[in-house]
Amino acid sequence: MVLEDADLEMTVETCVTSRLINGGQSCIAAKRFIVVESLLEQFEDLFVHKMESKRMGDPFESGVDLGPQARRNLRDELHGQVQRSVQLGARLLSGGTIPDRKGAFYPPTVLADVRKGMPAYDEELFGPVAAIIPARDEKDAIRIANDSIFGLGAAVFTKNAQRGERIAAEEVEAGCCFVNSFVKSDPRLPFGGIKESGYGRELSHFGIHEFVNIKTVYIK
Repeated sequence: MVLEDADLEMTVETCVTSRLINGGQSCIAAKRFIVVESLLEQFEDLFVHKMESKRMGDPFESGVDLGPQARRNLRDELHGQVQRSVQLGARLLSGGTIPDRKGAFYPPTVLADVRKGMPAYDEELFGPVAAIIPARDEKDAIRIANDSIFGLGAAVFTKNAQRGERIAAEEVEAGCCFVNSFVKSDPRLPFGGIKESGYGRELSHFGIHEFVNIKTVYIK
């Protein structure tokens, strides 16, 4: 969620990095970008610029930012999600075309005006495709964020740390919620989701408890 008081440059740089991690093929990579309308146009322009500046190619080559997808069928499925979203009214701002080259490559792609009922809204885009969703205000952004069958990771961008903490802790339905940063796993922090993103936690002492037997002793 990108609120009206977010640091735009930092926010976009962070969001682009999160979207393209591991070619976008990460469960905690950012997929849906919910942006309040007052910041929407600026966010879209800068986001597209940053995405288009990333170099796609052989990940073993210096200066490459985005490698291929794991398999061609996964790339083709992702492309189908993009095409169906556009057919349903999403605006394609960048990318969206399978390149004529060897390998399961898919370019950095940006969809705007994404709405409920589109694959880019309802489904997970497991690749370098960003879905920008407009929101009227903070309340609407929270509603949209929670309008998902998934609940693994979320992030809130705002210059007001107390506001961000409140939203992250009390309003967002996700197992992990970060403020002014992208979601990442860390062995010191419990990690896991809710809803159809699973249950239980790994990492930290919560994760260690999954590997031990807890003994009950009852004495009357």
